Amino acid sequence: MKLASISGACALVFGSALAVPAAAQSSVTISGILDVAVRRVSNDGVGSANAVVSGSNSTSRLNVSVLEDLGGGLKAGATLEHGLLVDTGAVATADKFWDRRATVSLTDDRLGEARLGRDYVPSYSVWTRLDPFSYVGAARSANLISATPAGPIKSAYGSAANTTVRADNTVQWLLPSGLGGLEGGVMLAAGEGRDATAGRGRVVGARLGYSFGDVSIAAAQTETRNSLTTTGSFKDSVLGAQLQLAPVKLGLAWRTFKLADSKQALLMASASSSFGAHEVKASWVRSNFSGRVGSTVIDANDSTQLGLGYVYNLSKRTALYGTLARISNDGAAKVVVTDGPAGMAAGGTSKALEAGVRHRF
Repeated sequence: MKLASISGACALVFGSALAVPAAAQSSVTISGILDVAVRRVSNDGVGSANAVVSGSNSTSRLNVSVLEDLGGGLKAGATLEHGLLVDTGAVATADKFWDRRATVSLTDDRLGEARLGRDYVPSYSVWTRLDPFSYVGAARSANLISATPAGPIKSAYGSAANTTVRADNTVQWLLPSGLGGLEGGVMLAAGEGRDATAGRGRVVGARLGYSFGDVSIAAAQTETRNSLTTTGSFKDSVLGAQLQLAPVKLGLAWRTFKLADSKQALLMASASSSFGAHEVKASWVRSNFSGRVGSTVIDANDSTQLGLGYVYNLSKRTALYGTLARISNDGAAKVVVTDGPAGMAAGGTSKALEAGVRHRF
């Protein structure tokens, strides 16, 4: 995807603003989620630990949304989303107040949406829809997606921020709604610098999904071009499908991270159901490493996670929930549920249970 092509699509949307009348209607909405839970984690050989944690059913956040109807099928919008920790009152990301999202957009009913700013990358947008735990909580698939073990993510980014969820400095074009179940978009992000750290932020990606009847399928790829270092480009690919067999929704998803000779592959199977005030969900996630990092072979350092969750909706805004999770490790793998005791040996098992409350406003 060349910058000129996505810039041209955005120009069509922005350019249509020239023909609209001056009168416009606008709205500003302030909303958010406060979510807090008590969690107990037990890790083989090192005991158990209790913690109060934030965002185990939905990430705690403050959201500001602006929408202006410019007429003629054209709308302007802006979104600011701040992540916070209910257990401590701290910001979720120390160096970014609007860490979750900060975008401005123009949307044309026929041409789609041109969106600029900090936003979710295409691969994450597809993957998180297929995770019944929405990438949060004790049973989140993110437990197995980490820069801690030797593999493609650590090799590409080290301890620096990575692009497996979001990217800065993005330019996107998203398909318009009303295309008979087809949706998707493309993204480019500038590194905005000449050093290696900035080079890790140059992103090109795309996603495409299609829904027909009770079936939906989607695919995405996000490539972070790390050409200023010797490790090459980091590739994040996702393919998934969901089937609605009322009242149960079944899902299957595949995600791979690749860099040079190293690869991490994740397979996720899920099931969820909503009936009345109740929600039940379960997932099985398998992480498999292969190849090598330098001269170190990373084969057989695999992990498997089982998750089970229940949500009881007291109202449209407030819910109680509980989650169980278990992670089994092979080889040198020592993946754990967060907020547990440190020091578990490779090949150990991590178990967790949590209960919490979520309120939307």
